[in-house]
Amino acid sequence: MTDQLLDNLNALVTGLFLLTAFGIVAMRQTRGVFNLFIIQSILLALSALILGLRHGSEDLYGVALVNIIIKPLILPWLLRITVPEEVYTRREVSQALNIPTSLLIALALAILAYFISQPLLNAVAPEFQGPNVPIGIAGLLLGAFAITVRREAIPLLVGILAMENGAFLSGIAISRGLPLLVELAIATDGLVVVFIMGVLTRAAKRHIGTTAVGELARLKEMAPAAGEGEE
Repeated sequence: MTDQLLDNLNALVTGLFLLTAFGIVAMRQTRGVFNLFIIQSILLALSALILGLRHGSEDLYGVALVNIIIKPLILPWLLRITVPEEVYTRREVSQALNIPTSLLIALALAILAYFISQPLLNAVAPEFQGPNVPIGIAGLLLGAFAITVRREAIPLLVGILAMENGAFLSGIAISRGLPLLVELAIATDGLVVVFIMGVLTRAAKRHIGTTAVGELARLKEMAPAAGEGEE
């Protein structure tokens, strides 16, 4: 394939990646949020594969392979065995802002990401003018925004993982020789985070009956007060 065709394909893939980031912010169902993350991870792997073909980088082939195995396959399986079914299939996700307001803020963050990326590219990789860096930064910011407005454990976890996807989408463009060992180490950390979050979510659901972070914080505040009353 020609370089121009590969660049066009990469632009299409990264554009779809940005749409999934907006979808993660707007989606109100837990399963839907996680499915969008899976699609986003597949798009990340496709971008790494395309850039690998474009620049002849075997390291990017490895990044694509690790992402396509761990995030769309292993992470969903890990969540299913650690998180209660009623949490994973929950229809409504409570959040601090309504969807129109969230999307307007997300749009502003995406525009901000474009302006942030320009001096970064000029300082680190002035020869690179592809869409990976601005869209990757946008994905990172939108993932962070999703964390701030969501109140359920699993959508919060997806926000963290989406931030990682955004950082990697930028990283594979700037550092095309990213060692496979680094990708494996980061992916392993992600698995550990998902496993711990899943176990804690199961325990919270069993003993408290909710996985809402706000409710857990209020319970923490009420515990010392209850102890004082016993004295």
